[in-house]
Amino acid sequence: MRNLLHDMNPSLKFVLVALSMFAIAFFFNPWTPFIFWIGVLLLQVFMSKVNWKAWSLFMLPFALGAFGYLWTTIVFAADTNGDVVWSFLEFQVTAEQLQTALSLAFRVMAFSTLSLMFAFTTDPVKFIMSLMQQLKLSPKLAYGVLVGYQFLPVMKDQFQQIQQAHRLRGAELEKNALRRLLGMRRILIPMLAGAVRNAERSAFAMEARGFTGEARSDYFEVIKLRKVDAAMTAVFLLLLVASCSAGYWF
Repeated sequence: MRNLLHDMNPSLKFVLVALSMFAIAFFFNPWTPFIFWIGVLLLQVFMSKVNWKAWSLFMLPFALGAFGYLWTTIVFAADTNGDVVWSFLEFQVTAEQLQTALSLAFRVMAFSTLSLMFAFTTDPVKFIMSLMQQLKLSPKLAYGVLVGYQFLPVMKDQFQQIQQAHRLRGAELEKNALRRLLGMRRILIPMLAGAVRNAERSAFAMEARGFTGEARSDYFEVIKLRKVDAAMTAVFLLLLVASCSAGYWF
């Protein structure tokens, strides 16, 4: 049960995430995004194996952004009419201000948590393969994205190698931030040249292996829809319906 989110069909998971975000966007009460946010958190706790330390680091900027929405909406709200629920000296917060602020803050938390859930429980390669097989994505675009994704660790290694080569040749790290930024061109230009050479090699290799960009009827790894996908779809839809219904109950 701990791997149910990881075992879901990536395309189906993507569709459910997009549908959930689209549906939540039409509800302006604070309860709908709050309940959905808590539900998504519980799904990750009980149905996934997530590195919570890394998750927390990625979530921190979104949490700060949610707090910023909460604070600025309360302080700089245009509509200050309604019953006062809290006051401090001459500063007053009305029920309308608080409801709008909480709605925006919880919406940021719900959307960011849902996005991180998809990112932390989805294999990028399987996601692209699933898009081709289930959603009929063009192979030209799909394999182009895959090749670009595979280049990311290569470019990281090249950056470190060029940087170490400069240090071996006596190039010192600039203390001034502006000079350091301008000096990055000595690393970025060789990286760009290396990226172009790698792209050409990949293009020649794909052409030599008969890649034409046309849709295929068979794949080395087949991504299928299984019973776990039906079960998790029901769970997502149940959570979405419960969250949207909360807006009418409270």
